[in-house]
Amino acid sequence: MDPLSEVLSLLKPSSYSAGGFGTRGDLAIQWPRHDGIKCYALLSGECWLVVEGTGDPVHLRAGDCFLLPRGLPFRLTTDLALEPVDFQILLAKRRVGGIDKEARGANRFLAGGHFRLAGSHAKLVLDALPPIVHIRAEADRAQMRWALERMHEELSAPRPGGALIAQQLAYVMLVQALRLHLAEGAHAGASWLVALTDPQLHGAIAAMHDEPGHHWTLEKLARRAGMSRTVFALRFKEVVGETATAYLTRWRMLLAAERLSVADEAVATIASALGYESESSFGKAFRRVIGHPPRRFARERSRAQTAG
Repeated sequence: MDPLSEVLSLLKPSSYSAGGFGTRGDLAIQWPRHDGIKCYALLSGECWLVVEGTGDPVHLRAGDCFLLPRGLPFRLTTDLALEPVDFQILLAKRRVGGIDKEARGANRFLAGGHFRLAGSHAKLVLDALPPIVHIRAEADRAQMRWALERMHEELSAPRPGGALIAQQLAYVMLVQALRLHLAEGAHAGASWLVALTDPQLHGAIAAMHDEPGHHWTLEKLARRAGMSRTVFALRFKEVVGETATAYLTRWRMLLAAERLSVADEAVATIASALGYESESSFGKAFRRVIGHPPRRFARERSRAQTAG
């Protein structure tokens, strides 16, 4: 599995809402703060996206896709002066989550999904993304067009199994939008997530993901990237925003968090498997990256799963 797929699989997204709605006239809808990540596409028409605390409104055109990874309240409106209607009111009237008869053939149509993230380290990943990921370049939209068109068909003309297909298409949109954003981000700024799609660093990053417990040194990683030690260190810091050693530690801790969440496994066993000679050094690294000591993290995850 490639590094980006590994990170996304550890997020464990589960779609609990996928659908769409259309309107013929003006709209102004307010959504509250949400858990997880939302991914939508405007399949026809135009409107404005306003996300709380992010500055200027974003103008959406037909074919644009956007992700909201931080859970901030937001609204969609055709006119910034309109008073928005609460999303829950429309939901109670069954005007969202499917297509009501009046909205079929609408001149403005939005579709997408809302994903709860069960992964124990989801916040670490989402915090590496901006509050709005806006996919608008024509070349990028073309890559997403197949999934968008299929979702439009499933929602506009419901057939047996359509709800499940819509959920899967929403997940395809989510992964594709993240992939496009990260590829674009490689030219825009440093991020450990961006590094997953960098062609020059791919060999070194794939090696760290494939063998996280190996004793990796800068020299070994530089050879995997086909660079000198000095050039590799500078390039990695420029693209990722942190050293290769820091990135390796982060990846090891994400794997450790996953293992502590799903299995009754000894901390010492996990530490050894991930390349740590002592449980103490592992514990310090875990607390620095995850924010809690490993045993406390495991207890809290266990309580949360039992309560759920």
